[in-house]
Formats: sequence, structure tokens, C-alpha cells
Amino acid sequence: MVSRRPWLTRNLIVLTLVSLMQDAASEFLYPLLPLLITGVLAAPPVVLGMIEGVAEATAGITRYVTGRWSDRSGRRPFIGAGYALAAVGKLLVAAATAWPVVLAGRVVDRLGKGVRSAPRDALIAASVPADALGRAFGFHRTGDTLGAVIGPLLGLAVLAAMDGDLRATLWWAVVPATISALLVAFVREPSAPRAAGDEAGPPSTATPAGRSPLPRHFWLVTGALVTIALVNFSDALLLLRVSELGFSTTQVVWAYVLFNTVYTLGSYPAGVLTDRWPQPYVYAAGLVAFGAGYIGLGLSRGGAGVFLLLAVYGLFPAFTDGVGKAWVSSLVPAEHRGRAQGVFQALSSGAVLLAGLWAGLLWNAGPGSGTVPLLVSGAAAVIGAAAMVGLRLWRARTATR
Repeated sequence: MVSRRPWLTRNLIVLTLVSLMQDAASEFLYPLLPLLITGVLAAPPVVLGMIEGVAEATAGITRYVTGRWSDRSGRRPFIGAGYALAAVGKLLVAAATAWPVVLAGRVVDRLGKGVRSAPRDALIAASVPADALGRAFGFHRTGDTLGAVIGPLLGLAVLAAMDGDLRATLWWAVVPATISALLVAFVREPSAPRAAGDEAGPPSTATPAGRSPLPRHFWLVTGALVTIALVNFSDALLLLRVSELGFSTTQVVWAYVLFNTVYTLGSYPAGVLTDRWPQPYVYAAGLVAFGAGYIGLGLSRGGAGVFLLLAVYGLFPAFTDGVGKAWVSSLVPAEHRGRAQGVFQALSSGAVLLAGLWAGLLWNAGPGSGTVPLLVSGAAAVIGAAAMVGLRLWRARTATR
């Protein structure tokens, strides 16, 4: 039965605006981080990979804890605290005079992401009908990533206004981060259970003592997606690759804007497809874009084609980020969504840490060494896409016998 409840709810709109402002702040900083760390602070590329990996792992561990707590004590307080911590983290990065301070700032920033992410995603799922999860998460990712388009453009404008002074530019990222934290005041915690049929996921059942309340299929899907994340290293290293190919700071930022524009435009359509098609097919399409982007950048020697490759790569997060969250939410009872999102996001962040470390070490082996991790990851993504589609077709065929 299709729900007639509106899916574009107050909470979804407010949380999308909150994420838009926070991502504008984050992406104001993000394309400038490689220049700050390897340029101004003279740290090697492995430090860049390590900083991003540790920051994401911190977010992952926190996601697991707060996801479980928010199922019991409410989600709004965690969301507010998370966005406030993110603003503090950006202030630390702006003030950094050595790379360990950047590490501290990124850890605090990602700690805030970890505190808010699983409760926020669980609250989004609780605020919309069951048959609109893909659309809701796609809409949220569209707004979130629109911030990622606005942020670098603001960064370029401020960098020009500051006559190229990178340090003075970084301080301006604190402004949208603070606005984001203040907007959380307009989020409302659902006060009563929704009508039967509106909740997504399988019905709740009693869980025997000592057993996880998360179903077996959740663990199978999560295991597959986390395995893929082991080859998805930080986009900061991709920007470093663009810089290594001879592009200026301004061109690197514009390349990142293009990537996020494609990500923004693709997120909502991908969410709609997820409500209509099997999730593995939509996710696999994203992995094909991942493989094309990584392999292309690994083989590229520069030129305008680099921008086209980053545009293709932008389809990867568009077809996997919100899709993955909607997929996970659909597999568990409503009262365990925070836990499920926390587990999924925590394991994914741990995988990103490992990916950042191995890719950063290979990158540090010498000039041009970025080619190897890009080719390895790209090939693995294509294999993963083929396996995901193949397994889904096999299951569908055996189910009809």
C-alpha cells in the first residue's frame, strides 16, 4: 500500500538546510586542505591521507555509539551537539600553524559528524513515509551537496578578496558552520509513533538475549558495502592528483565544484530510482562511475579531460551515498534505525581509514605514485559492480524457480 503522507516534511526541509550550510563550510575548507598541509605546512602526502583517515575513523566510532543512544533518548540533542562541534573543528583548522593542529581540528570536526550523522539519518527516516525513503535521502543529499558546490565557490571568492592569503581565507568557513548549528533549533523530535504502514523496514520482533536486533540481511548488505569502502580513499588525494597534473589552485577548486555539481544533480534522481528499482542496480551504477573516474585519473596526463573524469566520478556518490542509507534503513525495524545507521557508518568510516592509509603510503613512494592506488581502486570498484549485479540476478532467478 502506497502512503499518502507527504514526504517533503518540515524536518526533512530543515535538516537539508542545516546540512547545506555545514557542507558549504566543510567544502570551503576541503579543497584547500591539500594546499595547507602539503604546501604551507610542508607535510608529506601520507600525512594528508592519515589525517583524513583518522578523522573519518573518529566519526565512525562515534556514529556507532550515538546511533544506539539516540534510539533510546531522542535524536535532536545529538544533532545539535554534532553541528556545534563541527564549527569548533573548523576554527581549529583555520588557526593551525602545524599539521598536528589540523589533525586535531579535523578530528573534532568529524567527531561532530559522528555525533550527528546516525541520529540525523534515523530522524529523516522517521519523518517520511516508507515508500519515499529513497526520495527523502536523495533530496537531503541534493541539498547537502549543493552546499558542497557553494562552499568552494565562496572559498575562491574569499581567496581572491584576500589576495591569495590562504590562512585569512580559512577563517571565513566558520561563518556558515555556525549558522548551520543555529538552524538545528527548528528541528522537531517526533512526539508520537506514526500510523501503521508509514514505518519503513521489516516489523519489529522480540530479540533473544545476547543476540543483535539487526537482521541477517542487514549484515550481508553492510558487509558488502563496507568491503567496497576499503578502496574508496579520501577525495583529498584525488584533488592532490589534479594538482600533480599541473593544475593551479583555482583550477583544482573549480574541478571540485564540477564534481559536486554532478553529485548534487544526480542525488535526487538516484533516490527516486532507489524507490522503484532494486538497490543493487542503482548502487552498481555508482560503482561503474567510480571505476571510470579513478582509472581515468590514474592514466591521465592532464588536459581538459581531467574535468570530464571528475564529472563522471561525481555520479559515484550521487548513486551510492543516499542510496546506501535508504537501503540500510529499509532492512531494519523503525526502533533500531539509529543503531543500524551507526553500525553501517562506523564500519564504513573504519574502511575509509584503511583506504586512506594504504593509498597515502603508495602515494608517498615517489613522483607519479598516485597512479597505482587509483588504478587498483578503480578496477576493484568495477569488479564490485559486476558482482553486485550478478548476485542480484542470481537471487532473482533462484526465487522464481
